[in-house]
Order: sequence, then structure tokens, then C-alpha cells
Amino acid sequence: MKLRDMTELAVRNLREAILRNSLTTLGVAVGVASLVAMLSLGVGLQQLASSRLNKSGLFDSIFVTAKTNLRGPGAGPPATRAASPKARPLDEDARTELTKLPDVIEVYPQIRFFTEVRFDGKPFATVVAGIPESSRQSGSFDGMQGSFFSCANADEAILQIEFAKELNPQSKDLIGKDLVLRYAERQSLASESGGTAQNSGGFSVVPKEKHLHIIGIVETEPASGFGGFGSGRLLIPLPVAETLRAAQVNDLRDVLRGSSPSDRPAYASLSVRVKSPSLVDATEKKIKDLGFSAFSLLDASKSLRIFFSVFDLLLGIFGSLALAVATLGIVNTLVMAILERRREIGVLKALGAADSDVKQLFFVEAGVMGLAGGVLGVLLGWLIGQALTFATNVYLKRQDLPGVQISSVPLWLIAGAIGFAVLVSLIAGLYPASRAAKLNPVDALRYE
Repeated sequence: MKLRDMTELAVRNLREAILRNSLTTLGVAVGVASLVAMLSLGVGLQQLASSRLNKSGLFDSIFVTAKTNLRGPGAGPPATRAASPKARPLDEDARTELTKLPDVIEVYPQIRFFTEVRFDGKPFATVVAGIPESSRQSGSFDGMQGSFFSCANADEAILQIEFAKELNPQSKDLIGKDLVLRYAERQSLASESGGTAQNSGGFSVVPKEKHLHIIGIVETEPASGFGGFGSGRLLIPLPVAETLRAAQVNDLRDVLRGSSPSDRPAYASLSVRVKSPSLVDATEKKIKDLGFSAFSLLDASKSLRIFFSVFDLLLGIFGSLALAVATLGIVNTLVMAILERRREIGVLKALGAADSDVKQLFFVEAGVMGLAGGVLGVLLGWLIGQALTFATNVYLKRQDLPGVQISSVPLWLIAGAIGFAVLVSLIAGLYPASRAAKLNPVDALRYE
């Protein structure tokens, strides 16, 4: 029997019992819709998490620190602790060298220090952090009150919302006003200063003040680069923070270690950003070869990918249960078709149709129902995903939060869902097709 004739016969048979076949196809569609809707949520949430993390600059960044040889318990006397020959200070020369590495687009220090702010004649203790210009694209400042820094060297400040409320419960009224930043400038003993210096073992601490203009308020504490979560409640441009030369925690650490700080700035850590997350491993190895300690979140993100893989698997399993139930409807429909069409099967066999032709006929009918159900199911699954996204965004809008896309139906999911529906339908048609092929033509022709 030719494929064209078989297809026409199968379509005619499906039309004759259109209500029953439509209900069976709808069952397949519901099963596919549940599968697509659940997997689309898993894919959408994974894409949302990945895009936010990539946008934040965490996956394309490397956290660099100087190698240390601290004495630990049982390490023996200091004379027996040989320093690593590759260990190097993390100073300006090191920063310049890291900047020249291939595929590196940005190298900046982590500058964060405790200080006092005077506003409206009152003192407030807080933590100041310098943030690079690239933080503008991190997504942390989306929906902020006010604006981002006008330029890299502007004497401007962005306040974290909780700190802003400490200054003024009506936080939005702070934008456009000025405050005074009081900090301790670190100077070497060889330098001259106009203030009162306190000897701190190799450098002096000089009280300084900086007038800043408040231009914005951000809801969260944005990261000032890699490793900077919860970095500060008062944010200033990184170049401005560098010119302050404020005493930081690593300065006190150097004093406790007995080292004499030099005039050249030494950084507690540096953040190195590369062009792509795929280049992180190679760049990290080069940094370690230069004599520094390096760490990235790329390895830590593997656990996140494992979580989403297991999450997608579980969603796929639960979504497939409805499709498994739909296969029982296909079996029932085709078995009923055999009982109703025994005489037709007998005529086909009497005219020379082989058992394989009868099997193929029922396979084609099952495949058509699976294909139609798969296409309709993908459409229904996409609509369910869009409805969930819409409802989620309505809720987020009421909470004054930005909207998100939590559902995604990529091409591979569309093709996979339709192909899976057809495959399951063909498997469901195995028993009815085999049973129809085994009918005796003489008995079938006698059937009334």
C-alpha cells in the first residue's frame, strides 16, 4: 500500500470518529502542555538567574589577593617559614601588569572603609565603598531614585535606602543635598601634613573631610565588584575613593604583621574582569603564575547548574505524567477502532494488504493524533507560561519591583515536545496495531 493511500485512509478514519479522536488528541495536548509549561518555567528561571549573574559581572570576574605566609599553629619559629618565591605584593605595579594580560578589560581595587558622615550637623557612622563605572550596567541600580554618577571623578554619593532613612525618614528629600565625609587619610611618615598625625608604625593617620553631593538612593546594597556584596551604605566613584587614600583594614593588618607600609599603595584585593566567562579559567591560571592568589565564582556556579539540571529533570518527570495518562486514551481509542472496523480490516486483507500494511495504518493514525496533540500542547504550554509571567509581573509591580520573564520556550523545547508526543503516541499504538494485524480476514469479514 502506498504511503499516500495509507495517509488518506488514516485521515478518513480519524474524521469518521471525530469526537472521540478529538478528545484523545486533546488529552495528548493537555499532557504536552503540562510538560512544556513546567519545563519552560525551569528554562526561564535558569535564564533569569544566569542573565542577572552575568550582568552583575560575577561570572566574568576574578578575585585577586596577595599570597600570604601567616604563621599557624605548629608552624615552627619564623625563621623556618620560607616565603614562596613567587609571592608578590599587590601594589600598583601588579595592577598595571594584570591590566596588560590578554582578554582583561578592567582591573580595579576593592576600596571600602568605616567612617563618619555629618549631615544636618549630626554624625552618622557608616561604611563607604568605591564602585567602578562599569557597575552602572550591573542591574543593581535599575529603578533607583535619582541618577548614577555624572562622571568618574564627580564628588557625588549614592546612598543605600536604609542609611538614607537614618539621615532622613523622608529619604527622597535627600537627593540634591550635601553631606560631609570625615575619614582618616593614610600618609607615610616621610610626608608632611597639615593635620595632627598619629604614629601608627610606618604611616600616619590624618583626619580629612570631603564634601559630597547626594544624587541617588538605591534599594539594595549593590556589589562593588566581585566579592563586594554588602559592600557599603554610601557609594562614591572608585577614582574618587582612590584619591582619598583612606586607611583601610589591610593597613592595620600590615602593622600587626610588623611590616612597614611604603608610599606606594598596597591593595587588599583586586577585581579582574575578562571579556567572557569562558576566558576566566585561562586568565585565572595566568594570574596565579604571576605570584598572586586568585579565585572566581565560575567553579561555584557549577553547583547552580547542577541544581537547575535536577530541577528541570523533576519538572519534566511530573509534566510527563499527564502525557503518560494521555497514552492510555490513545490505546483505548485505537482498540475501539479495531472493534468497529473489523470488517474494513478483513476487506483490506482480502484485497492483498499485508500485516505490515495494517500495522502502518494504525501507526499513522496514532502518529497523526500525537502530532496534532503535540502542536496544540506546545501552544497551550506557551500560553500557560505567558499567563504565569503576567501574573508574576502584576504581583511584582504591586511590590514596586521590576518585572521579570520567568517562562521561556526555546526551539529545542518545541521540537522535543512535539517529537516526544509523536513517539509516545506511536508506542501507545503498538498493541492496537499488532492486534489489528493478527485478525483473521475470514473472521473479520463475517463480523457484523
